[in-house]
Amino acid sequence: MSSSYDRYKRQRAAKDIARENISRKKENKFFANLKLFVLTMTALMLAGFVALNLYLSSLPPIENLEDYKPNIVTKFYSQDGEVIKTFTAYTYDRVDLKDVPEELKNALIATEDKNFYRHNGYDIFGIIRSSIQNVVARRAVQGASTLTQQLARILFLSNERTITRKIKELEVSARIEKTISKDQILEMYLNNVYLGAGAYGVSAASKIYFNKKLNQLTLPELALIAGLPQAPSVYNPYNNKDLAIQRRNQVLKRMLTMKYISQEDYDKAIQADLKLSTIPQIYTTNKAPYFSDYVIKEMEKLGFTETDIIHGGYKVITTLDSKAQDAANESILRNMKSWGLTNVSQQAAVFSFSPIDGRILVYAGGKNYGESQFDRVTQAIRPPGSAFKPILYAAAMEKGISPNDLVDDSPITIGNWSPHNSSHKYRGKIPVYKALMISSNVCAARIIQEVGIRSVIQLAKVLGISTPLEYDYTISLGSNGVKMFEFVRAYGAFANGGYVVQPYAIERIEDSRGRVLYRAGKTKSSHQLSLKTAAEMTAMMKTVIISGTGTGANIGKPAAGKTGTTDDYKDAYFVGYTPDIVTGVWVGDDNNKKINGLYGGTLPAKIWKEVMTVATRDLGAKDFDYPEIELENYSGGYGSAKIIGDEENPSNEGKEAAQPDPKAEEPAKPEETPASAQPKETTTPAENKTAAPAAPVPAKPANKITPIPMAVPESLR
Repeated sequence: MSSSYDRYKRQRAAKDIARENISRKKENKFFANLKLFVLTMTALMLAGFVALNLYLSSLPPIENLEDYKPNIVTKFYSQDGEVIKTFTAYTYDRVDLKDVPEELKNALIATEDKNFYRHNGYDIFGIIRSSIQNVVARRAVQGASTLTQQLARILFLSNERTITRKIKELEVSARIEKTISKDQILEMYLNNVYLGAGAYGVSAASKIYFNKKLNQLTLPELALIAGLPQAPSVYNPYNNKDLAIQRRNQVLKRMLTMKYISQEDYDKAIQADLKLSTIPQIYTTNKAPYFSDYVIKEMEKLGFTETDIIHGGYKVITTLDSKAQDAANESILRNMKSWGLTNVSQQAAVFSFSPIDGRILVYAGGKNYGESQFDRVTQAIRPPGSAFKPILYAAAMEKGISPNDLVDDSPITIGNWSPHNSSHKYRGKIPVYKALMISSNVCAARIIQEVGIRSVIQLAKVLGISTPLEYDYTISLGSNGVKMFEFVRAYGAFANGGYVVQPYAIERIEDSRGRVLYRAGKTKSSHQLSLKTAAEMTAMMKTVIISGTGTGANIGKPAAGKTGTTDDYKDAYFVGYTPDIVTGVWVGDDNNKKINGLYGGTLPAKIWKEVMTVATRDLGAKDFDYPEIELENYSGGYGSAKIIGDEENPSNEGKEAAQPDPKAEEPAKPEETPASAQPKETTTPAENKTAAPAAPVPAKPANKITPIPMAVPESLR
């Protein structure tokens, strides 16, 4: 028995050993195959790189490269064919390599290409290293372009992100290295690289950013310039000072690591303040600089990089009206100077677009781009004052209030807020349209109390105003800041049958061969106001220009608009429109300082008139395609009219109102005195119980036929 059991155990052990041996053989075979695969792929890659290296080494040099002059020809055109911006290096300030500070050369090499003096125009090991890291990360996390490759791209190639372009880049780089010396390559790169703000080459950048010669720059200033090639607009110190300093310090860290500077130099340099030139010189042909910046942003949204735009040789057809833009530029400068508003902080902005199709026609973000690149059309948030009242009144129209209803123009206190009118003058019960015409503050307060704060805020949002509005009665007087771009766009709904249209700047983009790369599609629009409200608001705002606070904007053809002035005369607006064009003008101080005597009906209205006279030059004098809105002059009495804000009739039921004063109405002043938006202001009520006299209304056209009830393009009906 024992003998049989021992034999069984020996057989079992033998089977276990056999199984283990089989398993080991399988594992050894798997690892052997994996090892063979890795070695084979590595050998193939190395063979490929060796073959590529041999091929690149055999390429001939480039003839006459030493005489090369850059020809960067991306251009922006207005809709009428005028060149409004040329990206070109013909004005660049060339510098010899011997005159370039050693710290700048070292900073650039440390940051962009540490092996510059050791490779043949391309860094094989750098390519292998970046390829592995990109494969591991499954995205492009590291590039491997040498300074020579970057120069090849600047001089000869596009910036398309394809394997074909990369291979061409390697080929051209190898040929450049065979043609000129390393020092010549570095010199050519330093003179042709784009460094933001219109600067081509390091000498131009020195003048634009610091208003100094290159040899006058400090180590931190040189490091800042060396950090710009990677992303010129991102690290442009005028756009983002903090990010520019962060990038500068990264360059200094690389210089320290490569022992180009000492620890003491590094510690001192990273603590240095960034002092930029107050008057940067713009080295590009640019007739509409703020608009051109906006076009660049639109192109970036379409997928073009900044380098693509600058060096791509594109023809960009924009929507701009060059003659109206010239008129805006000239009007701003001339009128601001005549008013004595010559300080850098005293600025003006103009924005104009078509409410029908959204084409941006005029775009001036300031009075002098050379003094300030801050764009007051899209970046500034400023209170519009009484120019906000049309949004309030539109909310009232949507709630069923009529332009011919009456509103009590007498002192009012809501909580602890007591707004007041110009010179504390009150007119008693007046038509709603006249309340807007003369820009009565107390009437606006009564109307927002009637329709509710929430209704006004909701309407402002659907009209495209994205800045948060305070849940406060004072927004009725325009106390809340808004962006000019959005605010002027909102007025487009009054001109276009209630449709909000998205403005755009680019019609078409062509490459250097004339192929169309992009064409603007149908503009985005949304119907946010009833046609009836748009027609009523237009009829009311016509009276502002004919008889009210905006008479200074009268261009002699059908137009509507509204003035606005904020507390202490810090901001003044005029926003108005014809059936085809909406234009807004803002004048104020960037530092929120008072400008004595500045009303929306004065300087902004004057600029608006001059711009719109040119912008509407070929459009005739056609009227709005709206149903006729009858504005009652109440010359024979008010009759039975709905009264808003009548304390004796809080339900606002129609009743007989007091008879109007038969005396003629005095001419309206250029603008109302702005009411304080401070909630704790208190005004002593004045006794004024008599009704107001008749208000002037637009004359009726002879034999006017009621038009079709829509003022939008056929495609939007």
